Amino acid sequence: MATLTDLLRKNRSYRRFHEQERISRETLLELLDLVRLCPSGRNAQPLRYHIACTPEACAAISPNLAWAGYLTDWDGPAPGERPAAYLIQCLDTRIVPDCLCDDGIQLQTLLLGATERGLGGCIIKAFRNQPLRELLALPEYLKINYVLALGVPAETVVLEPMRGDDCKYWRDAQGIHHVPKRSLEELLIP
Repeated sequence: MATLTDLLRKNRSYRRFHEQERISRETLLELLDLVRLCPSGRNAQPLRYHIACTPEACAAISPNLAWAGYLTDWDGPAPGERPAAYLIQCLDTRIVPDCLCDDGIQLQTLLLGATERGLGGCIIKAFRNQPLRELLALPEYLKINYVLALGVPAETVVLEPMRGDDCKYWRDAQGIHHVPKRSLEELLIP
């Protein structure tokens, strides 16, 4: 059984996937069932999710997303490397006007659950809001917070020590994705 540390080391932002390896709606529902167990500010539990797991739904969502801001010469996953599913996280503003920290807690929980199942994902905040709202036919009271792309990872992501203050991730000539991380000492306030 994987430890939490194991899951955290494997849980990276994957941006290329084995698109042909689909994720069932049942698996996505299992992941969403995990967020019911999460703490919630004010115990309001205001977040809702739209599930997209058919090739057609994923193809319609894909053009509304922006990927990897630091990789300026990359337009996102190519056909065959796109996510097999998306979970679109929305705030139900009829319940509360903001979700405090629920969004991040739930997204991390979803990614850890996905990692446990051999999947990977990427939390996306850069999306075309209005076209995506219209595509999903969302009512006005649902505000899109994030799009979580999911699939079987088709890339290698490695962690390495941060050099100076350069936090930008990058890809080498072999397509390996490098992610600099601060040392434990840097996290501590003297």
